[in-house]
Amino acid sequence: MIKTVGVIGAGTMGNGIAQVFAQSGFSVTLVDVAEPMLDRARTTIEKSLGKFVEKGKLTAADRDASMARLRTATSVDQLADADYVVEAIVENAETKRGLFTSLDAITKPGVILASNTSSISITLLGAATKRPDKVLGMHFMNPVPLMTLVEMIRGQATSDESMRIASELCTTLGKTPIEAADYPGFIANRILMPMINEAIFAVMEGVGTAE
Repeated sequence: MIKTVGVIGAGTMGNGIAQVFAQSGFSVTLVDVAEPMLDRARTTIEKSLGKFVEKGKLTAADRDASMARLRTATSVDQLADADYVVEAIVENAETKRGLFTSLDAITKPGVILASNTSSISITLLGAATKRPDKVLGMHFMNPVPLMTLVEMIRGQATSDESMRIASELCTTLGKTPIEAADYPGFIANRILMPMINEAIFAVMEGVGTAE
């Protein structure tokens, strides 16, 4: 039973992920290295929830309850009691691998370790742990509170059970899970990059201006 979720990285993606979990009734521990990052994330989440209240999509009571479910920490040691973990740190394979090795040692044995990576191999991250069957990709789209698509990436060793649990969790968050194989760029970025390149070619060839 997943009740407490750890989110690592309080940047744009991390705080959006923390927000949607808190909004959906989960207790969230948001982890980052420095207190100012966490304070900024809390302010951003509060503003985002405030916009939902203004638009009538959320009650003030729900906003307050969501904020009450969010706690912050400056060490991953605080995730020892987490039932599920999402990593959203810098997009660097070695840094992520180091974190996954630490998480593997800190978290309970049955806990799924998910990465919000948009392009790094899940198989590579899973290999840094003793639980590669419980490592998967959970790539949210920006802005997380508004975008419904989540790419679910299956590494070579990821189990069917882990994918099922993570996909059901996505649905609980009001998101649409789409499974992608562990290829560079997965689905979204593999489609996005040629589109960006084509736009650049159009400017280069004088088809139109950037504006």
